[in-house]
Amino acid sequence: MKNIVLIIAVFIGLVVYSCANKAQGPTGGPKDETPPKVMKSTPLNGALNFKKKEVHIVFDENISIEKATENVIISPPQLKQPEVKGNGKTVTVQFMEELLDSTTYTINFGNSIVDLNEKNALKDYRFSFSTGNEIDTLRISGTLINADDLNPVSNVVVGIYREDDDSVFFVKPFLRIAKTNENGRFTIDNIKAGKYKIFALGDINQDYFYQQGENVAMLDSMITPTFRIEQMQDTIWKDSTVIDSVRTFMGTRYLPDDIVLRYFKESKKRQSLLKNERKISQSFSLFFNTTLPKLPEIKPINFEWEGKYILQKNNTLDSLTYWITDSVVYARDTLEMAVTYLINDVLSLPETRTDTISVIMRRARVNPKAKQPSVKQIVAGENYYKFTTNLSGTFDVYKKINLLFEAPLATYDLTKINLSQKVDTILKPLMFIWKQTDSTLMKYSIDYKWEPEKMYVLKIDSAAFYSMYKNSSDKFSNQFKITSLDEYSSIKVMLAEFDSTAIIQVLDNKDVVVNSKPALKKGVLFEHLKPGDYFLRMYLDKNKNGKWDTGYFLTHNQPEEVIYYPKKLSLRANWEFEETWDFRATPLLKQKPAELRKDGSKKTGNY
Repeated sequence: MKNIVLIIAVFIGLVVYSCANKAQGPTGGPKDETPPKVMKSTPLNGALNFKKKEVHIVFDENISIEKATENVIISPPQLKQPEVKGNGKTVTVQFMEELLDSTTYTINFGNSIVDLNEKNALKDYRFSFSTGNEIDTLRISGTLINADDLNPVSNVVVGIYREDDDSVFFVKPFLRIAKTNENGRFTIDNIKAGKYKIFALGDINQDYFYQQGENVAMLDSMITPTFRIEQMQDTIWKDSTVIDSVRTFMGTRYLPDDIVLRYFKESKKRQSLLKNERKISQSFSLFFNTTLPKLPEIKPINFEWEGKYILQKNNTLDSLTYWITDSVVYARDTLEMAVTYLINDVLSLPETRTDTISVIMRRARVNPKAKQPSVKQIVAGENYYKFTTNLSGTFDVYKKINLLFEAPLATYDLTKINLSQKVDTILKPLMFIWKQTDSTLMKYSIDYKWEPEKMYVLKIDSAAFYSMYKNSSDKFSNQFKITSLDEYSSIKVMLAEFDSTAIIQVLDNKDVVVNSKPALKKGVLFEHLKPGDYFLRMYLDKNKNGKWDTGYFLTHNQPEEVIYYPKKLSLRANWEFEETWDFRATPLLKQKPAELRKDGSKKTGNY
């Protein structure tokens, strides 16, 4: 009887425990981090004499395809994009074109195949088959970088041709293709033996051959794919940080695997007049879409202005502002003119184009409900001749005071400009140099040899300046202190191998140019740098025009060479650093410091 009671008690306890455990719900398990695994396919990966237009690949779990149009690359390229889809455990690729005879097809899925629940990617998965009796097995690999900053470029098509003639790039799609990943790396698979030309292409319209305006990279020489058997190592990891073992084996290395392509955007475009603008009656601006080799010719239609204007222009002549000095002309609401300019046509000799335009004064609409300014308000500030300066409470010892006027300056009175050094409470008047710094009568400077840590005061009386439109300036006052020399640092850069075409640049930690100077045999000195982290870059100015030049495909001109110093320079106050730079010592892909390097996902395609 006691045994029966004990059995009943144990049974009740088990039932209660079971119910309680069910109430807790599932306890789960370790997170699934395993990517999908291929179980079978039709045809088999590497099949021969396959003639059908549909491929099926079955996995061990449910999958999905992430951004198939971006991530799945099929070679040879298909002008009619195949349909790639995932359904349950199966990936299906449906070709929309007839398959070529005796051709190896490669489907590079990249990282697009992921499991349905955890999105674990089957990385860099490739599938191939042949419509003939053999599979082509050679491959070439490399890296695509921007020519101007050496950052890798992602999501760009890289392709090959058998032809040595560059003109094929205009009329024929690539023979085989790949696409760059986030590190700029590419691998073109299943290549026949032979010699090839290789290009990278920012393929805007996805037709797989070059059209004017698309970004491009090219290698100057033909490449010959090959291979060799060599000793290789495979690292087996216990986890993401601990190595379990290193396995050594004999494997196949496909060459070349170190191609470097420098990606660039051509500066040559067919010239056009983008727009005209007239914000105030006294001036109008013309904007062109690219650099002008010379100034346009303007023929007035409804006005006369010979000798009655001042031209404000930038260095590339693609932004021009004309300041009209004749009140009869600028009183007109509409100025009609013919603008004749050169067209930089890359496919033919330069020619001119003439646009007839109407430049209209756009007057702001008056809101009848808005409160109108009083006469006193208008007199107090609206009609003053305005200017700006680069002054602040502290001022660098090496700088000049710059003044920028809103319109061309007609007259000035230097007796109304007072620069003083403040000694205790006394202002000591100083003699300074007044200088015009541009051709438009709008930029001027006040130059003086400042003493570090001293206080100065600049006072400008009212009516010191008059514009060509008779407006006078308001009074101005600014007190400022010159920074101490102890707050600066400097770098002297010596080239181990001097190159007279080298332009050396100091960069900040955002890859922005702080200063730029031509290289000198005895070294070039960069002074008055604020303490902090800096980097060095140089380019070889082969045409000696003082600027970096991009490439040009038709003449097979590569972009001018850009080189980075591979180390960060941490400058301290009141120090002078000296660096000797052997700019040929570091391979191109290892030059750019990690602090400045951006992965290819930050900059893709056509930039």
